Amino acid sequence: MRPILMKGHERPLTFLKYNRDGGLLFSCAKDHTPNVWFADNGERLGTYRGHNGAVWCCDVSRDSSRLITGSADQTAKLWDVQSGHQVFTFNFDSPTRSVEFSVGDRLAVITTDPFMEQTSAIHVKRIAADPADQTAESILTLKITPQGRMKINRAVWGPLNRTIISAGEDAVIRIWDSETGKLLKENQKEEGHTKTITSLVKSPDGSHFLTGSLDKSAKLWDTRTLTLIKTYRTESPVNAVAMSPLLNHVVLGGGQDAINVTTTDHRAGKFEAKFYDKILQEEIGGVKGHFGPINALAFNPDGKSFSSGGEDGYIRLHHFDHDYFNIKI
Repeated sequence: MRPILMKGHERPLTFLKYNRDGGLLFSCAKDHTPNVWFADNGERLGTYRGHNGAVWCCDVSRDSSRLITGSADQTAKLWDVQSGHQVFTFNFDSPTRSVEFSVGDRLAVITTDPFMEQTSAIHVKRIAADPADQTAESILTLKITPQGRMKINRAVWGPLNRTIISAGEDAVIRIWDSETGKLLKENQKEEGHTKTITSLVKSPDGSHFLTGSLDKSAKLWDTRTLTLIKTYRTESPVNAVAMSPLLNHVVLGGGQDAINVTTTDHRAGKFEAKFYDKILQEEIGGVKGHFGPINALAFNPDGKSFSSGGEDGYIRLHHFDHDYFNIKI
């Protein structure tokens, strides 16, 4: 399995996202400019210029016509995927951390960081079918207190857009009613993460989701009941998680904080994406190669390839060998 190395960013990667049919890969990094790539050969198709800060997150609409990005420049932007033009800018009073379109692409959930006197917040925006009708008003704003000084690293839509699932620095997963903003559930303290939750990804059918944390573990949760299903343990903090849409595999990526990297051993490219059996919770293999911690992971929706983005500014795109599909434990 020879990776395709994709160099288009000058700074560390923050997020990777495939479109629905798996033909395109969108990448965000700390260098202000999201990129879009052909997902089969790793060729760069274009860039989205206009942000003035690190871009933390992105999402693409079901028909691949619109891209939404969230950035440290205190905005979230809507883009026309094909032309690369900005369609609309949502302005906030603090950096934007996470963005996601709802099922049907009529709504977007956007989270903002604590900043100055602002607490962290979750905003729901209506996304107009015609860009000319787009407005900036929020349908719902959840100001998160008393944990208001804690970042919300991810907020995603629950089944049928009825709920919003959020997770972040206080290591608690919360489910909110997306109409009223009421807090419906929190995970049980004793079975939850003990440190910052860095990443959250839903299964393709939305029935369960996976969280990764700096406590060196990833956990699989039931979306409706918020019960813990599985725990995957590893040796280093987890920055990114992904779930195979095809096989019962989960992938964890991470590494030490950038500040500690120089104190580790000198073997180059030893940061690996670790594969676990989703059911048995056992490690089944790893893919090495990055020269810094892995910050982003994504599976192609066909399950036949995956990509990882690192602190080293590279995206590595891996098309699985035939053997991968026959792994037996």
